[in-house]
Amino acid sequence: MSTSVHPLIRRLAEVLALRPEAPAIEFDGHWHTWGELAGPAARIAALTRTHAVDGRAPIGILLRNTPAHVTAFLGVLGAGGTVVAINPSRGEERTRADLIELDLPLVLGLPGDLAAVVPDDTPTGSLAGLFTGPTPEYGVDPLTCDVAVRMLTSGTTGPPKRIDLGYDMLAHSVIGTGFRTLPAPAEPRTGVAIVNAPLVHIGGVYRVLQCVAEARPFVLLPRFELESWARAVRTHRPRAVSLVPAALRMVLHSELTREDLAGVAVVTSGTAPLAAADADAFYEKFGIPVLTSYAATEFGGGVAGWTLADHREFWATKRGSVGRAQGGAKLRVIADDGGALPAGEQGLLEVAPGQLGPDAGWIRTTDLARLDDDGFLWILGRADQAIIRGGFKVLPDDVRGALEAHRAVRGAAVVARPDPRLGETPVAMVELRSGAHTDADDLTAFLRDRLAGYEVPTEIAVVPEIPRTPSGKPDLGAVRRHFADPAVPGGSHPTAGAEVAAAGAQVSPAAGEAPVHGAIAAGGEHVR
Repeated sequence: MSTSVHPLIRRLAEVLALRPEAPAIEFDGHWHTWGELAGPAARIAALTRTHAVDGRAPIGILLRNTPAHVTAFLGVLGAGGTVVAINPSRGEERTRADLIELDLPLVLGLPGDLAAVVPDDTPTGSLAGLFTGPTPEYGVDPLTCDVAVRMLTSGTTGPPKRIDLGYDMLAHSVIGTGFRTLPAPAEPRTGVAIVNAPLVHIGGVYRVLQCVAEARPFVLLPRFELESWARAVRTHRPRAVSLVPAALRMVLHSELTREDLAGVAVVTSGTAPLAAADADAFYEKFGIPVLTSYAATEFGGGVAGWTLADHREFWATKRGSVGRAQGGAKLRVIADDGGALPAGEQGLLEVAPGQLGPDAGWIRTTDLARLDDDGFLWILGRADQAIIRGGFKVLPDDVRGALEAHRAVRGAAVVARPDPRLGETPVAMVELRSGAHTDADDLTAFLRDRLAGYEVPTEIAVVPEIPRTPSGKPDLGAVRRHFADPAVPGGSHPTAGAEVAAAGAQVSPAAGEAPVHGAIAAGGEHVR
């Protein structure tokens, strides 16, 4: 293979050819070998090259968590093309409109997805029967696209947008800072990883490509589901597993025991805030430390996180932090005028991601944060989600954390609702643990001992499940629509001052706002 081939493409090709008979992906109880992936990936690569326009090949994939989709992903990268992530679960009308706007030269997917959402004049390639047919050579004469993946963001606060992840950025994330010179593994790994993060999210892309780059076999789950996840953990006894906060709370409040998680030495958790109390409770129940991290699609992966060594030394005094800068990233907190703030002061977080190289510029986030003298980072909430209630600032994460401290609450989401007198007030959606019972009056009384009066929500809706994005975060747009729907009963509005009462009635999701079931995914962080 030519030395001009990008190191990421070369690494993927070397791993697929390393030991063709070795197991690569377990899905639905069946193992696919590396050799079984190599042939289909090569065919997708050849198809990608034939659809290139002016040396570029942005290929849409209607991504689902199956071996065929993983193989298609590897095939487009093997051709040096650009994977354009398409989420077929966003609804047929929105997905079709998205594809019309993108005007792609080729869209890959399962036959049902292609028929449902792809415009008639767009060329398509079916992934059905992908694992049969002739096998051309993989990674030959790749194109020279700079962008590896046009990734969808999670769409927590609004419509998802696309972020370009370059080949260098992706290689830095999944191989390491020395990706240009690090050799491929000499043998496939023996430990089996578990991947339940969706491929439409950066966590899924990261975890899958990291496993392939390491020649590590992995179990691919369609989504996080407690029973299938626990079965995979018991069977393969991985050393590290990844759980987003919603999934971690499901495991924490389940009937699983230490024996069920025997072999697991560490849990990594990202994509959304995790309460320190939940991390402590998880350690108390299972004896497994939880290492939180901070990442974003725009950064191409993680920029801060805990290591096991830091956890042993600092957790007691730094609990609640998301760890320290990693992977060559630089962090700073700035004031409104753009000046850097000293340690301990709150401001907006700026990041220079290591994935963008040593000369990366500062990226300003919308996260309120503080850094201490030891470099530990605390995320305090999002500046663009702060609720201004009659002149008082309410941070939704503070209210969410207080609600999730209630013994009956599995998860919560807090958003602003317009108010004619106070400007806006916080409202909350709450999902209960299995078999637990409470109501809005009880939750309001619980919050009054933990929050200022102006922070207490004016309405609390107890629902069967909080609607979530594919990455497992609450879908705040859906939560806002729930409270904006006049057909939704319950709730009370402030009549005087900041002290208000919350709704006394439990309410169900508004019509047309059925919660997303089981759409929980985990990010993938390095464990050191």
